[in-house]
Amino acid sequence: MNANALPAQDNPFRHAAFRKLFAAQVIALIGTGLSTVGLQLLAYRLTGGQAAPVLAIALSIKMAAYVFLAPVCGGLAHRTSRKSILVTSDIARAGLVLLLPFVTREWQIYVLIFAVQALAAAFKPVLQAIIPTVLPDQATYTRALSWTRLAYDLETVGSMMLAITLMAAGSGFELLFELNSAAFLISAALLIMTRLPAMALVERAGGLLDDISFGARSYLATPRLRALLALHFAAAMVSGAVLVNNVDYVRAELGGEDFLVALTMLAYGAGSMAAALATPLILRRINSRQLIARGALVAGFAALFLILTPGLAAALALWAVMGAGGSWVYTPAGRVINRSSRPADLPAYFSAHFSLSHVAWLVGYPLAGFLGSWLGLSMAGFILGLACLALAAAGYSLWPREDHADIPHEHAAIEHAHPHIHDRHHQHAHDGSEGPQPHSHPHRHEPVRHSHNYVIDLHHPRWPTG
Repeated sequence: MNANALPAQDNPFRHAAFRKLFAAQVIALIGTGLSTVGLQLLAYRLTGGQAAPVLAIALSIKMAAYVFLAPVCGGLAHRTSRKSILVTSDIARAGLVLLLPFVTREWQIYVLIFAVQALAAAFKPVLQAIIPTVLPDQATYTRALSWTRLAYDLETVGSMMLAITLMAAGSGFELLFELNSAAFLISAALLIMTRLPAMALVERAGGLLDDISFGARSYLATPRLRALLALHFAAAMVSGAVLVNNVDYVRAELGGEDFLVALTMLAYGAGSMAAALATPLILRRINSRQLIARGALVAGFAALFLILTPGLAAALALWAVMGAGGSWVYTPAGRVINRSSRPADLPAYFSAHFSLSHVAWLVGYPLAGFLGSWLGLSMAGFILGLACLALAAAGYSLWPREDHADIPHEHAAIEHAHPHIHDRHHQHAHDGSEGPQPHSHPHRHEPVRHSHNYVIDLHHPRWPTG
C-alpha cells in the first residue's frame, strides 16, 4: 500500500451514525445561512435602509451567547442525554425562526437572535463532542474533521447560492426563514434516528457551579490546549483581515465591482476547503502541533504581503493561502481536544473551546475594522499579519515539545465521594451495601505513582510538572 494513501477503511461515511450526524449538521448549516440572508433583508426593511447598526448588534449578541452560554451548556450536558439536547435545540430553533418575519421592532430581533444563538451554543459543541465517540479510530475521526470543516465552508457558498436563486425567482425573504425552520426539523428527525453510543460515566464531586466551570478550568489547565487557544487567536487576526475588510479592500484598493467581492471570498473559501481535504494526508506525516502552528504561520506571512497592495490576481492567491492557513489551524483542533479529555467530559471541553475560540474572533474582528479605518486596509493587513505571527510563535512555544500521551505522576492520599467504577484509580474494599457499579460512596485513595494518558479531571486537577 502507498504510505501516502488514505485507506478506504478510514472513510467516516462507512459509519451510519456519522452519516446521519453529518447530514443533520449540513442541513442545519444551510438553513442557518438562509436565515442570515433573511435577517439582513429584514433589518433593511425595519430600518429603512440603515441595517448595519442592527446587524452589528445582532452579531455581538450572537458572539456573547456563544462565549457565555456554551460553557454552561457543555458543563451541564452530562445531566441529560446528548440526543435530547440536540433534538430539543433543533425543534426550538425551528419555532423561533418562524417568528422573525413577524417582528416589528428592532428589540424583537435582538431577543429572538439571542434565543436562537443560545440554543446553537448548546447544539454545536455537543454535536462536535459526539463525533469522536462514534468514530473512536483516530484516522477515521481525522477524516471526519475534514468533512466537518468542509461543511462550514460550504454553508456560505451553498446557502448564498440558494438564497440568490430564490430571490431571483421573486420569493420574499420570509421564505428563507421558513426554509430554515424546515431544515432544523429535518435535522431533528435525522438525529432522532441516529443511534449513539452509551454515555461514559462522568466523575464529578462538586455541584452546579463546579459543573459549569469544569470545562473552562480543565481546558486552560492543559498546556497543549492553552497553546491551541493562542494559535486560534493568531488565526483570528487573519480571519478578521479578510472577513471584515474584504469588501472595502476590493472596492477601494482594487477598484473592483461587487462580483469581485464574491470572487475573493470564493478564493478564500476554496483555499480553506482544499486545505481541509489535505489535512488527513498531512497528519500522516507530521503531528497536530506542527500542522496547526505552520498553518498560523502560513496565514500570517500571507497577510504581510497586503502592505504591497497587490493586484487582483495576486490578491486572489493571497486570499486562498490565508484560507488554507486558517483551515490548518481550525480543522485538527478536534483531535487535540479529543486526546486531552476523558470521553465523558468531551462536551465540557468542546464547549469551552467553542466559547474561548469565539473570544478570539470577538477580538480579531473589531480590531481588523478599527485598524482598517484608522491606518488603511493594506497597513491593517500587515499589522494583523505580524500579530498572527507573534501569536503563532507564542502558541508553538506554549505547546510542550515532548507532548507524550503517558505522563508519570504522583497522587497524594485523598478521601472523597463521587460516582465511580473500579478502575486503576478505584481499588478499595466494600462492605456489601454500596450496590452495583457505578456507585457513589466515601472512599480513600492511597498515595501512588504511576503513568497513563494524562487529562485534567476529578483525580488530576493540575498538570504535572518536572
